[in-house]
Amino acid sequence: MPEGRRRPGRKPGSGPRQDAKDHRHRSDSAPEGRRRDDRPSVEPPPPPASRAADEPGLPTATVVVKAKRARPFFGRHPWVLDTAIERVEGKPADGDVVDLATHEGRFIARGIWNASSRLRVRLYAFEADVPLDAPFWRSRIHAAVALRRALGLDDRSGAARLINSEGDDLSGLIVDRYGDHLAVQVTSLAMAGRLDAICDALEEAVKPAGILLRGADRGLSKLEGLHLPDRVVRGIAPDGPVFIREGNLSWGVDLTEGQKTGFYLDQRENRRAAALLARDRRVLDLFCYSGGFAVTCAVTGAAKSVLAVDGSAKATALARANADFNGAANVTVETADAFTRIDSLAAAGEKFGMVILDPPKFARSRGAIDEALRAYHRINRVGIDLLEPGGILVTCSCSGSVSRDDFLEMLSAVAQRSGRQIAMLECRGAAPDHPVSASCLEGEYLKCVIARVA
Repeated sequence: MPEGRRRPGRKPGSGPRQDAKDHRHRSDSAPEGRRRDDRPSVEPPPPPASRAADEPGLPTATVVVKAKRARPFFGRHPWVLDTAIERVEGKPADGDVVDLATHEGRFIARGIWNASSRLRVRLYAFEADVPLDAPFWRSRIHAAVALRRALGLDDRSGAARLINSEGDDLSGLIVDRYGDHLAVQVTSLAMAGRLDAICDALEEAVKPAGILLRGADRGLSKLEGLHLPDRVVRGIAPDGPVFIREGNLSWGVDLTEGQKTGFYLDQRENRRAAALLARDRRVLDLFCYSGGFAVTCAVTGAAKSVLAVDGSAKATALARANADFNGAANVTVETADAFTRIDSLAAAGEKFGMVILDPPKFARSRGAIDEALRAYHRINRVGIDLLEPGGILVTCSCSGSVSRDDFLEMLSAVAQRSGRQIAMLECRGAAPDHPVSASCLEGEYLKCVIARVA
């Protein structure tokens, strides 16, 4: 099977889910290349004007969808692309509330308009008598926070994702709690214009010491006509790193300069799962960032030794600090290009009992999928060569545009090319505080396969 081969019969870019993929956000939100910051080459637009707290939340216009294009929206899919729209009745300004209707005039849903984006309307309510006002946002935010309490993730010594965009019916909003501070990512103009109401509701529901706005997707200026600089929007910023507990480990998180909103909370359960299989093994953690997998395998998993590699000097400094803070003397951290280092390890005939591959986002759009699959194929192919017989492969993809089927097909091709048996033990995703809406499966982005390689 050639590298990156697709399942037979599948046409790239087809189907209702494919129509929206260009607007996907890693809820996971990572500038996935989830970790690199590409600065815009043009002067960014100013932030949208904040909506008044007493905004009535009623429609100023009606957006009419084309015939035979309404079905996904009756199914509560929240993204209305420009290609689905027949006409607009009225003259809504960007950020205005609008109603979505069939070409026959039947109400479908209520959302927020943005003519600067191909994603013209984000839908939030599917009942005609529900205004998108401050009480509406407050109710949604309180419901999301209540879910995390039910999941047992309300310990203020730890961290959790409190709001996961479409997974919590708040498209374009991500909120992570680190101890007493909140890190907010706004990935839509709709949410940016209602930031004051959102922060009011967060303060009421969580009572944080501070709320920081940060980590916006690097393509937002182009996709949403939006630019929001990182800043403290409520309360105070932490004085240095915030320390959080995760099981028997402590992590230092930089909320002002760290990647994403500070830490990869989505991999929480996957780190624990990998650690269960790490005992007495020599572990390689490639693209280690701040050492999440490496330190967990070393301390919780009792690995014999861990080599952690990342190309970012800031990331490896965090990884060393986290290893030292948790007493993981058996972790060695290197700053090196991951592709170059894995090739040199293979050339030297090195062998490991576990190889962990958690690379940045290789595909930012549908057009980059094939190139991304070739990159995944390459690192997994060499990773397999580094594994001793009976070794464990932990391989991840945070590219939302790369489907689970795509990723498993890639791994199947690796098995065929390497001539080694890859027995998949678990096919995992993001932690449960990163819910995915069944109406918007595009929100599923993280794939984590744990496999035994004969």
